[in-house]
Amino acid sequence: MKHITSQDLTQLDRFYRGNLINSVTGFKSANLLATRSKNGVDNVAIFSSVTHIGSDPAMFSFVQRPLGHGVGHTYMNLKETGKITLNHINLEIVNKAHQSSSKYSESTSEFEELGIKKLQRHGFTAPFVKNATIQVAADYVNEYYLEENKCILVICKITDVFFLEEIQHEDGWLNLEKARTVAINGLDGYASARVEKRLTYAKVDQPLKEINF
Repeated sequence: MKHITSQDLTQLDRFYRGNLINSVTGFKSANLLATRSKNGVDNVAIFSSVTHIGSDPAMFSFVQRPLGHGVGHTYMNLKETGKITLNHINLEIVNKAHQSSSKYSESTSEFEELGIKKLQRHGFTAPFVKNATIQVAADYVNEYYLEENKCILVICKITDVFFLEEIQHEDGWLNLEKARTVAINGLDGYASARVEKRLTYAKVDQPLKEINF
């Protein structure tokens, strides 16, 4: 097995190191986060750092990189309006979603610039991605500054969930394979999801059973 030490990491080319470390922790979620500025400009950008925080209350988090240098429009819009949507990326929109990581100006809507189809629902400030089979609306809740790398951990509370009815199991579980949701390997590798099995809730001294889906 190849062995890379912490000292080795400091000597690596930054792009090589970025590819390595972004891959080593495993597959990540692939989402488009959409917001609207106080001036009415719609923003949509890809994030691979969205994480489930809890189910009651229903919350997720994402990591905002250090602000400046053309990044942070999603975060700034969210702080101004308190509203955001999370939209799963599928293979149909993966190229446009990947391109949304470019540093467009705050006056540019990635929806228009990249041809990402927008869905505006009545009563919701932030837009949704029309082609996403799973769409979530959320409110800003809190944030935590990470001194170690100058990033910001942003916490959002889920208010509404939209999805194709046929992807849901009777126990509430969503089949992301049927939703055609993709995952991210590292910074730029997109993988199709395949669900191999579901298992019952783990309890001491009780055998696991497979759940039919």
